Amino acid sequence: MNSSILKIGLVSVSDRAANGLYQDQGIPALTKWLTEALVGEFIFETRLIPDEQLTIEQTLCELVDHVGCHIIFSTGGTGPAYRDVTPDATLAIADRVMPGFGEQMRQISLYYVPTAILSRQVAVIRKKSLIVNLPGQPKSIKETLEGVKDDNGNSVVAGIFASIPYCIQLLDGPYIETNPQIIQSFRPKSAIKAAK
Repeated sequence: MNSSILKIGLVSVSDRAANGLYQDQGIPALTKWLTEALVGEFIFETRLIPDEQLTIEQTLCELVDHVGCHIIFSTGGTGPAYRDVTPDATLAIADRVMPGFGEQMRQISLYYVPTAILSRQVAVIRKKSLIVNLPGQPKSIKETLEGVKDDNGNSVVAGIFASIPYCIQLLDGPYIETNPQIIQSFRPKSAIKAAK
């Protein structure tokens, strides 16, 4: 797990996409955003699975326990509908809950739509991995990660990814650097490593 190469798990939870009835949009949106936002070497591990709680739990455990992902982003299955069980599965395999992520994700989405309060997105830690439930729509994924910006590109509401590099550092994972044009990561001065 202490590999210097960042391993990112991307899990799209969708009955229709998993059954080939719908083209998954979550993983392509995440791949595009992360490729633009991250500086340095990283590896993606992707999974497209149905809205089945046991399958989600098994997939998250596999990506942490066997693949060694440092971060896992899931997309989809976070609403109040009967089949939306991603948060339930995520909490079931968690060692610790990180409630600030869910609070911030809803705050960002509330800037755009009042139905953001219906989201049950959570973030947790399993072993030394951070697992974050994201929305399923590409526009919402980008907004959640990047935050709300004004017409001049200044941050109005911080995106959740600003805090993720420091979180991974605290979990003894690789040192993550970001492209400040996309997202300005934040960490205390004492935790900043000098450029090589």
